[in-house]
Amino acid sequence: MKRRLLGAVLAAAWLVLPSRAAGLTVQEAILRAKPAVALITARIDAEVTMNCGQGPVTVKPSPFVETGTGWLVDGRGWLITNAHVVDPAHRLPPWVAHELKKKAIDQACVEPALRAQGLMRGQRPDAEDRIRRELTDRAMAGLKFTPLPSLTVLLSNGTRLSAEVRKFSAPLLLDATGRPLSDSGRDLALLRVAPGVYPALAISTRDAQIGDPIHILGFPGVVLSHELLNQSVSMEASVTNGAVSGFKQDAIGQDVIQTDAPAAHGNSGGPAIGDEATLVGVMTFVSLSPAGGAIVQGFNFLIPARDVLKFLQGTDIKNPGESAFNPVWAAGLQAFFGERYAVAVAKFQEANRLQPNLPDVKRALGEAEFKIKNPPPRPFPWAWATLGITLLSAGVYGGMGARRWWRNRFRVHPPQVIGFMEKELNPLLVDVRTRTDYETSPLTLPGAVRLEPEDVEAGRIVLEADPKQLIVTYCTSPDEQTSARVTQLLRQRGYTNVRILKGGLGGWTNARLPVEAKSSLPSIGLEIYKNLTLGDVERRRFKAGEVIFKEGEDPHGEAYVVHGGTVEIRRIIDGRERVLTTLGEGELFGEMALFRRSPRSAAAVALSDVELLVIRNERLEWLIRNRPQLTIELLRRLSDWVVSTDRERSERAARA
Repeated sequence: MKRRLLGAVLAAAWLVLPSRAAGLTVQEAILRAKPAVALITARIDAEVTMNCGQGPVTVKPSPFVETGTGWLVDGRGWLITNAHVVDPAHRLPPWVAHELKKKAIDQACVEPALRAQGLMRGQRPDAEDRIRRELTDRAMAGLKFTPLPSLTVLLSNGTRLSAEVRKFSAPLLLDATGRPLSDSGRDLALLRVAPGVYPALAISTRDAQIGDPIHILGFPGVVLSHELLNQSVSMEASVTNGAVSGFKQDAIGQDVIQTDAPAAHGNSGGPAIGDEATLVGVMTFVSLSPAGGAIVQGFNFLIPARDVLKFLQGTDIKNPGESAFNPVWAAGLQAFFGERYAVAVAKFQEANRLQPNLPDVKRALGEAEFKIKNPPPRPFPWAWATLGITLLSAGVYGGMGARRWWRNRFRVHPPQVIGFMEKELNPLLVDVRTRTDYETSPLTLPGAVRLEPEDVEAGRIVLEADPKQLIVTYCTSPDEQTSARVTQLLRQRGYTNVRILKGGLGGWTNARLPVEAKSSLPSIGLEIYKNLTLGDVERRRFKAGEVIFKEGEDPHGEAYVVHGGTVEIRRIIDGRERVLTTLGEGELFGEMALFRRSPRSAAAVALSDVELLVIRNERLEWLIRNRPQLTIELLRRLSDWVVSTDRERSERAARA
C-alpha cells in the first residue's frame, strides 16, 4: 500500500513539472509536408503534315499527356520527380512519337475516308483496318512531324509554372529479352521553375527500418479522373499510409524500399515521408498482377532517401528542405496543436503572405481563428491541487478497488472460458438473459443451456448438472446484473463453481468468438444481431398489407431489421409500382436514405405479419465506425445495389 501511495505522489508531482517537447503527430507531420507536393504534367502536342492521296494536310492530333507527382526540395524553385514522369517531354521516346503519328493519320486520313463511304469509327472494323493499312504507308512516306513538348508544375494554390529538366537519371527499362537498357538509372529528375518562395521538403538522413510508418503523398490517377470529383483534386495531394515492409534491389542492383502503403498511376515521383515530416523515399514503381496487368496493392517500391541525396550531389541544392516558408509554417502548426491559437494565427497569416492561398494554410488559419472566437474549455489551472486530490483519493480508490475485486471475483473473460475448454474442464454455458432480451436477439453461445431468470428466482428450475460442475452464466444486462443475481441464487442452492461471463453475450461477440443463430440469417443480419443484444431496442409490428414507409417520405433517421415476417420493397418505375425485392428475417433495409440524407427512394410494405427492430441513425453510424465486419457487409450490400441498379438502367435503355 505504501508503494502505491508513493507511486501516486510521484505521478502527481510529474504532472506539475514542465514536460519535454513531444514528437509530431501524424496529422502535423503530413500538414508540414503536404504544401510542398505538386502535380507534374508532361504534355506533347504535335503538328503533323502528310499526304493521304489528295494533297498535303496538316493536323494537330490530341496531345499525349503524362501526369505524376513532384515535390519541392528547395524553396527557391527546385523540384524532384521520377524520370519516367518527364521522359515523354524531355527525350520524346519513339513510342510517343509513333502514337501521335497514328492519331494524326486516323484524324487526317482514316476518318475522312470512312465518312466518304458513309461509315463511322467502329462501325465496320474490317473496313476500317483495311483503309488504315492502305493509307498509313502512303501517309508515312512524306510525313513531317513537329513535336511541341511542355512540362508544367501545378502547386496546391492553383499556380501553374513552366518547368525545365536540369538533371536526369533515366528510368529502369527492359528490352525485348527482359534485360535492362544500357542507360537505365535511378529514375529521378530535377526540375527548375521560376524563382520564388515555395514550401520545401527536407530529406531524412536516417536509413529506414522494417515497420517504420510511411505516408505517401501524391496525385493518383484514379482520383484525378474520378467522374464525381471536381477539378480541385488536381491541386491537393492525397495521402495513403502504411509501413516499410522490406528492402529489395532492382534489376541493375539498386536498392529500393518495399512498402504496403497503397499507390497507383499518378503517385510516381511522390514523396513518402515518415512521422518526422522528412522524406524517406520517392515512389518509383508499383506491382502488377501476372494476368491482366492490374495493380496489386501492398507491394510498392520507393527510391531510398540516401540515393536522392546522392542524385543531388553536384547541383545547386546544398541544403535540401531549405525554405523561408517552412519555419513559419512549422511554427504556426506547433502553436496550433499546442493550443496557442493567437500565435498560430499570426504565423499562418505570415505563411499566407509568403505563398498565398495554399489550401492547408487557409484551412488551418480558419480553424485557428474559430478557436480564438470559440475557445475550448481550459484544464483545471492549479496543478498542485492534483497532488492533494491524489493523496486524498488514494484511500478512496483503494476502497473502490477492493469493492471492484469483490464484485468481479466470480467474473471470467471470454478468453478464459476458451481456456477452460482447452483444459477439458467442460464449462456449462447457461443463457440467463431476460425473456425480452432473449426474444430480441436470435444469437446464442454454442451449446448453451437456456435458464429463465424468473424461474430461478421462483425456485422452479434446478440445473441438471453436478453441483461441482463449472458453470458460466451470461446475459446482456448492464454490468451483468442478471447473471450476478442468478449466480448468487445458484451458489445458495449448492452449485459451488458458478462464474459470470464478463461482458455477457456482447463481450463474447466483441472477442470475435463463435456464436450460433436460432434461425438461418444472412451475413449482414448476423453481424447486426451480434451488436444488438440489449432488450431496449425499439420493436414495431405491422399487419400483412400495411405500409411501413412510402416512397419519398422523410426517413426520420431510422433503418430497420426484419425480426420476423416478410417485407416487400416497391418502387414506382415508368408510372407503375414494381416489386424490387423481398426481404426476410435478419435483412437490413431503409439505410440508403440515411447514407444519402434524402427521402426514401422506395416504399416498404409488410407482405405478412411483420416485426421490425428499429435502428436509429446515430446507432447505425456507431456500428459502422466501430464494427469493421459489419462495415464490410454493408459495403458488399451497397456494391450489389450499385451493380443491380446499373443493370436495371441498361435493361430499361435497351427496351427503350
